[in-house]
Amino acid sequence: MSELLAHMEEARAAIAARTSVQPKVGLILGSGLGDLADQIEDAVRIPYSEIPHFPVSTVAGHAGQLVLGTLRGQPVVAMQGRIHYYEGYSMQQVTFPTRVLKALGIETLIVTCACGGLNPAFAAGDLMIIVDHINFMGEDPLRGHNEERLGPRFPAMVGAYTPELREIAASVAEELGFELQRGVYSPISGPCYNTSAELRMLRQWGSDAVGMSTVPEVVTAAHMGVKVLGIACITDMALPDAPVHLTHEQVMETAVRTKPRFQNLIKGVLERM
Repeated sequence: MSELLAHMEEARAAIAARTSVQPKVGLILGSGLGDLADQIEDAVRIPYSEIPHFPVSTVAGHAGQLVLGTLRGQPVVAMQGRIHYYEGYSMQQVTFPTRVLKALGIETLIVTCACGGLNPAFAAGDLMIIVDHINFMGEDPLRGHNEERLGPRFPAMVGAYTPELREIAASVAEELGFELQRGVYSPISGPCYNTSAELRMLRQWGSDAVGMSTVPEVVTAAHMGVKVLGIACITDMALPDAPVHLTHEQVMETAVRTKPRFQNLIKGVLERM
């Protein structure tokens, strides 16, 4: 057994020893969006620090715990706070939790994030279905030795964001009375925000939103054959010529204001699965 598989099994066993939940859906909750985990019924909460080999979240707004239970009839496991590349972790550490969610039994991953909007048709507070991505992080999470028991050496990324799940999300949003944006998400390594020239480049290359997360987890999930739904909260408009960009605290404020629509959307999707 490889070191990665051994570490995955140690983490899985430690989690399974504390709960009987066998999750089918994994949730990765981004900045300001973690409160959804508080609605999970019969919840078992496990701090990341108590899970073998799990990295610990260091960013404000990320509780840093795994929550297992039931949400709208679905057995789920939620990451209440994610791990970011800019925190100093390797890509393998950033994506290790996604590997563990798969080891716990998930078949679908719903991944969320807060991000800046590049498409001028968007507005702060919009929710965007991620239809594709352009990876500007500078590293692929699958670089290095490939564990064939998890997935192929050269996995396809076309269709990484499951079309059927996107349509379910759009239908739920329509029923709730709001329209979801659709777009291409581009992550950067962070933690500094982009320059004006970089923002213009990202937009010209086809990006609709920019952030600092999500794609490593999506690539890893796709590698393992997990279905993916990506939802981004547009917390600000990342306009190239804006004199001042928002602070992290202001990003969090917008995410919190958007929280009711976000939570109702995710719960509606779970009911349809």
